[in-house]
Amino acid sequence: MTSVPIPIPSRTQFVLEGIKHRILTGQLTPGQALVETELATQFGVSKTPVREALKTLAGTGLVVMSQYKGVTVRMVDADMAREVYDVRLLLEPEALRRTVRRAASLDAARDALTRADDASDTAERSLANREFHRALYVSCGNPLLGRMLDEVRDQAALVSAVAWAADPSWEREAGEHREILRLALEGDADGAARALHAHIESFVRRAFPSAQEEVGQE
Repeated sequence: MTSVPIPIPSRTQFVLEGIKHRILTGQLTPGQALVETELATQFGVSKTPVREALKTLAGTGLVVMSQYKGVTVRMVDADMAREVYDVRLLLEPEALRRTVRRAASLDAARDALTRADDASDTAERSLANREFHRALYVSCGNPLLGRMLDEVRDQAALVSAVAWAADPSWEREAGEHREILRLALEGDADGAARALHAHIESFVRRAFPSAQEEVGQE
């Protein structure tokens, strides 16, 4: 039986999602070189979709392209964490506040929280946590606000992956997630927003103490 070739755009998307998954679950670590020929072999494609996927990932901030060093997974430091989490602190609690005030469904957040609790490994838990946070803001009623948060979502997940590898804090964060969701489900928009702000701020301050002087300052 002859297999049907995958169209080039689908190949690019397939490679993009595969590389992203490896980065966000820690299989590819910050600073690690991403060699086109090696990735092409691993994914069973030519170098063209790999090259296009890497360009897209560079645009989202997950990889860095250098004339001298080639392509590498983005390094995570206090400056990068501060920039990404400062944006989240400014936008995400307000988006959640609007989601609650609109009485939008939070079923997706509840499901993601359950998947995180039932996860069998850190990769699965990380992806579920990522979906939990998105479910809090995606129904805020302002598509532009949602897209702005989506733009920093991958970088925030990369920061989290690095922090969790050094100091796992799943249980604490799971408890904070449950409290955020409880307040949101009760219709306490301001309380849920405050709890989310505290959750985001405390995470980056624990993970990157040198960033604590600036994160969350007004």
